[in-house]
Amino acid sequence: MSPAIAVIVGSAIQMGAFGRPEPVRVETPWGPWTLYRVERADRPTYVSFRHDYPHRLLPNQIPYRAQAWALREVGCGGLLVTSSVGVLTASLPLYEPLVLTDILTLDNRLPDGSACTMFTEPDARHGHLVLNEGLFSGALSRQAAALAGRARDEAVVFGYVGGPRTKTPAENRMWRDLGAHVNSMTLAPEVILANELEIPCAGLVVGHKYSVPDIDAPGDREAVAETLERSRLAFERAVLAFLQRAEPVAFGNHLFRFTNPGEGHA
Repeated sequence: MSPAIAVIVGSAIQMGAFGRPEPVRVETPWGPWTLYRVERADRPTYVSFRHDYPHRLLPNQIPYRAQAWALREVGCGGLLVTSSVGVLTASLPLYEPLVLTDILTLDNRLPDGSACTMFTEPDARHGHLVLNEGLFSGALSRQAAALAGRARDEAVVFGYVGGPRTKTPAENRMWRDLGAHVNSMTLAPEVILANELEIPCAGLVVGHKYSVPDIDAPGDREAVAETLERSRLAFERAVLAFLQRAEPVAFGNHLFRFTNPGEGHA
């Protein structure tokens, strides 16, 4: 079977954008998760609604491991993880798709406090995720950028701030000072867990607001409403283009696994 292409979306894109996708319930060690298979002639293609569908899960309630395992079970060879974000630097535009280049977290943990890893118990297949090219695949990110119509080559570092509450102005200034350009409550756990399962990832976000008080939001309320709708449509077009035209890529990182004593390591 050909490797699958998949996208994780939030609440910005509704089911109807994907036509009439077929629900696929996948049983995992962390409970069931439902993916939605989208029609594409040359390979299996899936959408995962991180908040479930209809929207019912807060960011801290998402079963991140179940979602990641389900994507592995369907043979995902290229994953686009999306999010609406707050923007922390005035050099980045609002309302336009942006391709992520790196992730910044203060601690490698899931919202329940456990380590952000698929390897919760000793197992022959567990190991250390070694980031040879980073959490985002260069080859897949270039595809995402081209399909989203991104001509600019910019660094966009994502700051992961677990929900469900929003950030204070002081917290947003801290994230900017640490080097994040955008932030939100999801995305990072999904990318980290997918990498542990050797699934290449790209990240695509749209800024819906400037999150620090010293950056002025553009336009009046009516103009902002219009640009928000345009940005939603641009986001939707980029996601649909990825589902229909993206191709799987080789995994660029590796899992450092320990073998039996005296056998060395691989």
